Amino acid sequence: MSKALIRRVDRVATAVAVALLAAVAFVGLAPSASAAANTSATNGGGAVAGTPLSKLTAPGAKATLTATGLAIPPANAPAKVQAAIRAGNRIAKKPYKWGGGHALLNDSGYDCSGSVSYALRGGRLMTSAMASTGFMSWGRRGPGRWITIRAHGGHVYMVIAGLRFDTSARGLGGSRWTAQMRSPRGFVATHPIGL
Repeated sequence: MSKALIRRVDRVATAVAVALLAAVAFVGLAPSASAAANTSATNGGGAVAGTPLSKLTAPGAKATLTATGLAIPPANAPAKVQAAIRAGNRIAKKPYKWGGGHALLNDSGYDCSGSVSYALRGGRLMTSAMASTGFMSWGRRGPGRWITIRAHGGHVYMVIAGLRFDTSARGLGGSRWTAQMRSPRGFVATHPIGL
């Protein structure tokens, strides 16, 4: 082989090795390949390997659950709904803590109403935490198009863009997010005005 050909082969091999190392470095930051394939998550029109979860959107009007238990907001959702979902992701795996999220916005754990309040505050839909009974008369009565809050005197959860955000869901997969719905029986439905 000529020296010129050897140099070309060495450059190609080096470029391939650098690309492989870069891909390996991003594996921990990107959603799993199967989640990306199943959700067709997009960023500005196309899935980009290594795109942080905080920048991804799912096509259409339904949020998508990743294999790691976080939610990808739908591209068609209003900005406030997308922001509430991203805020929910920040605390989705934090432990349950009675009273958590009420005295401190950034707490070590969150109870049911502290969790819902945190996500809604992240979407700029409320300014302070509220107890579950307060959600029974908050906003507008009935299910919303994007967000439905279900509350009674002892518990509150919400369904946002088709996924349930609920402290009781942590027992299913370690996250407050789940695609499994629960019976709304005994809960009062409310929603943010306009959503």
